[in-house]
Amino acid sequence: MSRKILIGLSLLGSVLNANADEISLAVASNFSAPAKKIAALYQQKTGVKISLSSAGTGVLYNQITNGAPFDMLFAADDTTTHKLAQNKFAMESTNFTYARGQVVLWSADPKLVDKNGTVLQKGAFAHLAVANPKLAPYGVAGYSVLQYYKLLPKLQNKIVTGDNISVTWQQVASGSADLGFVALSQVSYQGKLTSGSMWVVPTSIVPLIKQDAIVLEHGRNNNALPSFIKFLHSAPVLQILHDYGYQ
Repeated sequence: MSRKILIGLSLLGSVLNANADEISLAVASNFSAPAKKIAALYQQKTGVKISLSSAGTGVLYNQITNGAPFDMLFAADDTTTHKLAQNKFAMESTNFTYARGQVVLWSADPKLVDKNGTVLQKGAFAHLAVANPKLAPYGVAGYSVLQYYKLLPKLQNKIVTGDNISVTWQQVASGSADLGFVALSQVSYQGKLTSGSMWVVPTSIVPLIKQDAIVLEHGRNNNALPSFIKFLHSAPVLQILHDYGYQ
């Protein structure tokens, strides 16, 4: 654990109440599944109840700045947490990177997406799902791929949009879209594709997505947070992150 995180925990611990036994987390959509596993494991070990609310990072930002009572944010980027701290909605000293994610092009059809992603350039599909880039960092990543290959003008009319990549995944899984840009964590487990077909976007095109977490002002007085944050750096949690394809 970095010296910065230890300092943040020390500052957090200096202002805590004595009886908090619940933690409320705001979690970016791509991190929902591993967050649920982490929360369940921590609750089993400590008895501390953890509640989760999952949405696009932009939506969560709006909820937090409008008074939503979350103790921590797990964002899908490395800018939102700092913005919250700058605007006095979070504690800058507690900010840390919890994962690095990767965007993939995925289809529920096991034969549609080839390993090199050339299906995009062929354009032999009706609808491509991409999360709203104003609300979802993985949507930004999806558009970056299209811009890299100069495909946006060609495919613009085929794009369907959702507020976050959970919606994007649902659009593809339901058949509303033939394929879409989602997180590796949504379609892969322990190094294996769970269903359909995918192209893992090379990091030379879209770098790994740095995802930061931070303690929010609502969590300033929650004495359960320091031990929970330490737990996030433990071997069992790191294994969960690895299982879902995070680095």
